[in-house]
Amino acid sequence: MREANSFDIFLLVLLGLIWGSSFFNIKIATYSYAPITLALVRVIFASVPLILLCRFKKIKIEAFSKEWRDYALIGLCNIAIPFILIAIGTSKINSYLAAMLMSTTPLSGTILAHFFTKNEKMNIFKVMGILIGFSGILFLFLDKIIINNSNYIFALITILGSTFYSIGGILTIRIKNKGNENVTTSTTIWSFIFLFPMALILEKPWLATPTLESTFSLLYLGVVATGLAWLIRFRILSVNGLVFQTQVAYLIPIFGVFFGYFLMDEVITWRVLISLSIIILGIYIVKKNNKGFK
Repeated sequence: MREANSFDIFLLVLLGLIWGSSFFNIKIATYSYAPITLALVRVIFASVPLILLCRFKKIKIEAFSKEWRDYALIGLCNIAIPFILIAIGTSKINSYLAAMLMSTTPLSGTILAHFFTKNEKMNIFKVMGILIGFSGILFLFLDKIIINNSNYIFALITILGSTFYSIGGILTIRIKNKGNENVTTSTTIWSFIFLFPMALILEKPWLATPTLESTFSLLYLGVVATGLAWLIRFRILSVNGLVFQTQVAYLIPIFGVFFGYFLMDEVITWRVLISLSIIILGIYIVKKNNKGFK
């Protein structure tokens, strides 16, 4: 892996910008689309560039190989479930709040890695980072303007979605030698298999009467925030490695707050800004003390 140059940094910032912007688009899409349908469309648009990438690079897609149970479980935990939970949560909370809550993924991932991996045990500094990061989340829950009796359940649902991302990440370690493109494409295919009948049976999407604004946001989520973003992620991973790519976690909540304030006119209190700083500090401490951090 090479040292990051200016173009690599540009791609990392672009990835943070795209993923940070996904939350206000999820919010707009939920005005017209039910959560499972929203997740399904995102997966469909993500699958197309992924399959084309594997075809171009002549990578065998092993979704239905003898390891199909691993791909299916990861597709369920790492894509289908969190996509649904994030859509449900974001429908009732501020979009920037969803971005901030989702940024806790490295924190919950570190806790799970301690118990379910051999090489990523916690130390005093990781514990400190986790406590600091989650204290920022707790501080958010004390702000009754942002989180109150009408929406705190949806904030918890969003955090649960973040936790499922971490669970999916831990499960992915079991098949990490299968290649990033293959694993991502295979698990995306399985997430489609789960989401398609669920959407048809539970939500009957053909009966929806969506607005043009919600439809454009959903298309953005599928084509840009999922399909294009994953291709950019592939490029960063292959050129600069996982450690560099994970630093996008610092950018997502910052962009999420920016878009929520300027595009959605969402109220930002002084507690939100303090919480954002505390969460980013916690993530930094955890990542600095993860194996291989540079």
